[in-house]
Amino acid sequence: MTPVDRMLAEHQCERLIKRFAVLNDENAYDEMVGMFTDLGQFARPSQPEDIITGKEAILAAFKARPLRVSRHFISNILVDIVDENNAQAISYVLLYTAASNSTESKPPYLIGRFKDQLQRIDGEWLFSQRLGSVDLRAD
Repeated sequence: MTPVDRMLAEHQCERLIKRFAVLNDENAYDEMVGMFTDLGQFARPSQPEDIITGKEAILAAFKARPLRVSRHFISNILVDIVDENNAQAISYVLLYTAASNSTESKPPYLIGRFKDQLQRIDGEWLFSQRLGSVDLRAD
């Protein structure tokens, strides 16, 4: 890969990570799940041991959750390009939530991370694995 190709791939992967947070906060789960490979894996930071596999199962898990207001703040995104079709990334997440009929967020506020495996399929970067964990809880 040329340096420019590497920068473009890093940018596209970083954008995917940020877009996941925005779509999650908008409850746009159908569109969000389209960001995974068919056999992609996902684990919420609050449930790192519960790895969900496959787009349909990931979508069902998000739709089963009670509706809420959330804001995921993503930072310290570091993408490493493995080759032209594979990358890995780490990012930190700060999560605030409130009941769907409220704007008041109450503890716990979660500070965690995502470890991602990304694949480029037909020119599009997708999550093949997005595993979250909690580092700190602010109660």
